[in-house]
Amino acid sequence: MRSWYPSLARTDTCAPRAAAATALLIGLFAVAAPHALHAQSFPVKPVRIVSPYAPGGGVDIMARLLAPKMMESLGVPVIIESRPGAGSNIGMEYVVKSAPDGYTVLMNTPPVAINMSLYRKLGFDTTRDLAAVSVFSQTPNALVLHPSVPARSVKELVALARAKPGSLNFSSGGNGTTQHLSGELFKLRTATAMVHVPYKGSSPSMTALVGGQVELSIANIPSVIEFVRAGRLRPLATTTAARTGLLPQVPTMKESGVDMVVVVWYSLHVPAATPREIVAKLADAVIRAAQSPDTRERLAAIGAEPVGYTPDEAARHLRDEVALWAGVVKAAGARPD
Repeated sequence: MRSWYPSLARTDTCAPRAAAATALLIGLFAVAAPHALHAQSFPVKPVRIVSPYAPGGGVDIMARLLAPKMMESLGVPVIIESRPGAGSNIGMEYVVKSAPDGYTVLMNTPPVAINMSLYRKLGFDTTRDLAAVSVFSQTPNALVLHPSVPARSVKELVALARAKPGSLNFSSGGNGTTQHLSGELFKLRTATAMVHVPYKGSSPSMTALVGGQVELSIANIPSVIEFVRAGRLRPLATTTAARTGLLPQVPTMKESGVDMVVVVWYSLHVPAATPREIVAKLADAVIRAAQSPDTRERLAAIGAEPVGYTPDEAARHLRDEVALWAGVVKAAGARPD
């Protein structure tokens, strides 16, 4: 007689498979559950933002502006911790080797992308060992000249440099800095020959430029704006994608015929194995901070602009910057001080 329950006839053969599948699912759940539970409960203790520079610099200033806003979103204290040295590599390596739990966050500038090419033996790979969280803010750069240089536009400067190769000197805060490599990128994009003069820091670099010891520099606008307003430096172009409100009358490099966009950005990263849910929570706190009207006002007061990238946008941005600076470092043969 035919059974009304045909599935029962296969019970004996299916049972081992079902048991194996159940055991596999239980095993996967046992592995995943603690991570999921941790991500859901995050954060339950203070979050540290690690600055790989000494207190008082740009990263420290941005971190202290960001921290209170992140604390509002996350509901836990956000502490700034400085771990300077080796061109920011000490702080970066510290975060790379930290627990991937979201409680140790790196804040850095373009060296997080540049150092992969600049240093022969770095010990870690930023695109592999760090997960991008967000880009909080950026500060624009400008090509500025000493008033003694007879050029009123980028086109005139390029013509002058080509007419007298090696006669123009550009200053920077040291070998491998964004000032240095921005100057090298300008040389590559304009096919000009100029001499790099490195100083030990951006302040001595500006002092040399204002004093006429060198002819030009590509420097952060907040560091040169007062000299520009006083007529002691002449701005020719900004290196931003669009004109900046700090110098609205000054054209961009692209408007001046040079395909070049360089800004100093402030990005946040965590160890690569950090759960995506935690990365998303941290990014949301950064984005909320960047979008806050009072944060925007405070950034504008120091010559900066909010960004607020998502993790995917931040990761893409980092890859693009790594590729850009790798080409410049190779072409310039740059090495750290």
